[in-house]
Amino acid sequence: MKIDFKNDEILFLEGETGIVGVVKVAYEDKMLFIATQDNEEIVQFLESDDIIAVSNFKKDKRAIRSQAYLSREESSPLVILNKDHPSTKRLETVISIGDQVNLNCNITPGTHPEQNVLCSCDSLSGLEITKTATGVELNRDFDDYTIEKF
Repeated sequence: MKIDFKNDEILFLEGETGIVGVVKVAYEDKMLFIATQDNEEIVQFLESDDIIAVSNFKKDKRAIRSQAYLSREESSPLVILNKDHPSTKRLETVISIGDQVNLNCNITPGTHPEQNVLCSCDSLSGLEITKTATGVELNRDFDDYTIEKF
């Protein structure tokens, strides 16, 4: 299933107990900085049609918009927490950036450094979001979505 949206729009995929927002990177030659607990900095080069996906378990669109804005417009680095870090149990908003994002409700925080797996609610689990030139493609039909101004 393909869903088209513009660079100044955000796609919301709504589940029963959570929501995922998706925006395009929208800028050529954008760099993503990833900070790890091991004092490493990883730089990922992004394309303008790559996606920023933000998952939130409180169904808070403002939090999703804020996190997407910080990542896209302010180049705020992603912080990767180790699986034993105490904060991993308190995160309500998590993010993944790249050309594809796989939503999964059954992951262990801090064990997916490849950054294409994003924690989501049960009803969104198994959904794969892949970038296209004009939006995204989902691996299955999905009806509960909206597109809003970003």
